[in-house]
Order: sequence, then structure tokens, then C-alpha cells
Amino acid sequence: MSDYLKIYEVGPRDGLQNEATAVTTEQKLRLIDGLVKAGLRHIEVTSFVHPKAVPQMADADAVMRATLQKHGDKGINFVGLVFNQKGYDRALAAGCRHMAFGVAVSETMSQKNTRMSTRQALNITRSLLEQARRDGVWTRVYLITAWVCPFEGPVPPHKTIAVAEEVWAMGVDELALGDTIGHAHPLEVGRLVEDLGRRLDINKLAVHLHDTQALGLANATAALQAGVRIFDSSVGGLGGCPFAPGAAGNLATEDLVFLAYKMGLGTGVDFDALWQVVYEMEQIVGRPVGGRIRQWWESVCRIEPALAYK
Repeated sequence: MSDYLKIYEVGPRDGLQNEATAVTTEQKLRLIDGLVKAGLRHIEVTSFVHPKAVPQMADADAVMRATLQKHGDKGINFVGLVFNQKGYDRALAAGCRHMAFGVAVSETMSQKNTRMSTRQALNITRSLLEQARRDGVWTRVYLITAWVCPFEGPVPPHKTIAVAEEVWAMGVDELALGDTIGHAHPLEVGRLVEDLGRRLDINKLAVHLHDTQALGLANATAALQAGVRIFDSSVGGLGGCPFAPGAAGNLATEDLVFLAYKMGLGTGVDFDALWQVVYEMEQIVGRPVGGRIRQWWESVCRIEPALAYK
């Protein structure tokens, strides 16, 4: 099993999409610059959705174009989130070569999120994946509400497994299990990952965790023990879904990087540089942010050196 964690940064997209304070295009680009400087190499930049649905993402085309113009030659995967053909066409026109799609396992969440049934979302995802293969676009699919739905409650594992296997058979580069509202617990996270790891290629399986009930790191550890090496996180712990009541912030990137360091796993992220991004994000949203490690990191009692945790 790999001793390196792939960190898939969702701050510019999932971190900002639910913010009440308007974030300008220039601020988003500064955030992305900081993430690149800190060593993040997989960054979900924006989502190509209707601006009335998610106003914070109204500048998706401009953000993607500007990001690729500045950093497109650095070997970094800049991802755009897409839910339909129109979004795909916009992303492609903006130069996006890495796209993420989404399917909600629970029917109610699917209707709330995309106004489609799970079956309709699967059919659209199949079509988009086929087109992406023709266009040479790297693809990821989120399984939204993989464990718990804010409307239906706990999602039976067999339903998530069935959707996961169907998506996997379509041909996808990466499959991400989403604890959309952060209500999963470590035992069920570990069990589902282990089960899917026996059926699919665990090296292409990711987990997308929220820290709503203070179990983000515990759930990440369970997924780690089950073999996952791809983790989504958001700098400063920001995030939330406008269509999922109770979806608090994502697992903080700084918490995840430090967990990897403590366990002897590499990430390629410069921890000191990452904290500069946290402070920048704090200025952007106008309130204190930061993961659970912030109090310790800034304390006079800290005994571990400020290293570039590679």
C-alpha cells in the first residue's frame, strides 16, 4: 500500500460555494495561487452550474481560464465540477481537461441537488463519461450521500455499492465516496471502503469527508486503515452544500496534512505555506477559519518544529 496521500483540494469550489459573503474572481485566483505555492497538485477550482443555483460559482469560466493561463504548464490537475451537458460544454470551452461529475445515491438528495432522479443522473453521467473519453478528459465521479442523506437518513450500504459498481463499469478515473453532511462514523466508513475495495480498484477510490460531528479525522483514519490513499479536503475547513441542510465544513486540509505527517505518510504539501493560505482565506471570508489543529499550531506549547511536511 502506498505511503503517500493524494490530497484533492476542494476549497476554491466546495469551500466557497456556500459562503454568504461574495468572493471576487481576483480573491479566488489569489487563493488558487496560494494552494499551488503550498504544493497542492489536485485542485477543484470551480463548478459549472447555473449562477442562480450557486451564485458564488457565477464566474466559473473566468476562474478556470485564468487559472489555466497562469498555472496550466505546471502539471497540476485543475478540476471543474459538472452535472449536465451544458456544464460540460462550458468547462471544455474554458479549457478544462479534468472534470468531476456527481450522482446522489438517495433519491431525495438527487432531486434537491440536480432536479433529477438517481437513474436520470446515472444516465447523464454515462453520456458525459463517454464524451470525456472521446475528448481525452480525466474524470472523477462523486457518489453523493454515500452514507447518510439529510432527508432520508442512513443510506443502506447495498444501495451505495450498487451505484458505485454501475458507475465503475462506465469507466471512470476516480470514484469519490461523499459523506455529504458529515454524519458517518468510522466503523461504517471502514466497512464500506473495505467492501468496495474488494470489488473495485481501491487505488482509484477517494473519500470526501465533512467534519460536522467532529469525526472527520476519525473517519479519515478508518478509510486510511481500509486502504484509501485519496482524500478530499478544504483549506481552513470551509465548505457546505447549499442543497443539503446540516452540511458543515469539509475536513480541513491542514488537519489532514498533519495527520499524514504524524503517520509517516507524504503529501508533497508545505505546511507553513499552507497556513499562509488559511490566513488568506480568513481575510476573504471575514471570520476566523482553520482546522482543529489551529489552536495547537499557534500555541506556545508546540514542541514540533515548523517543517515543510513532505
